[in-house]
Amino acid sequence: MMNAPIPENEAERMQALRELLILDTPPEERFDRIVEFAAEEFSVPIALISLIDDNRQWFKARFGLAVCETDRKSSFCGHAIHVSEVMVVNDATQDPRFVDNPMVLGDPHIRFYAGAPLEVRPGVRIGTLCLIDRRRRTLDDTDLAILMSLRDLVISELKGETAESAA
Repeated sequence: MMNAPIPENEAERMQALRELLILDTPPEERFDRIVEFAAEEFSVPIALISLIDDNRQWFKARFGLAVCETDRKSSFCGHAIHVSEVMVVNDATQDPRFVDNPMVLGDPHIRFYAGAPLEVRPGVRIGTLCLIDRRRRTLDDTDLAILMSLRDLVISELKGETAESAA
């Protein structure tokens, strides 16, 4: 398993995450509705808002997954925060970064992953809105556009923006 490298701007990234005062907060309907919609829209069993902390990925909202957090080292989202666009893994069993990942080999048996990075400031990505499936799949341009729109909604909610101030 390839551990995700630590971003060069890790200190700034962690500061931005802490400033949001969202880690370890109770579930919120506004975020839960987004992941539920994403799971239904993309017909995936798991959808998450994942925030990458020092040593873990913590789920602000989750659909289809019982755990509240996992180890950062084994997280797909730890890789996704290194790119500005959606990171898509069509088949994790064929990707050298994830082929021997415990979440691929065991529960939840990840095959497909799509993570849209949550960029709260230019170059500062604190986590992802992600889709996970137990079967291989792909996303087309329309799917990617929908996922990015949902990601933008998550970012607006994280920043406390209203529809008017985000426009």
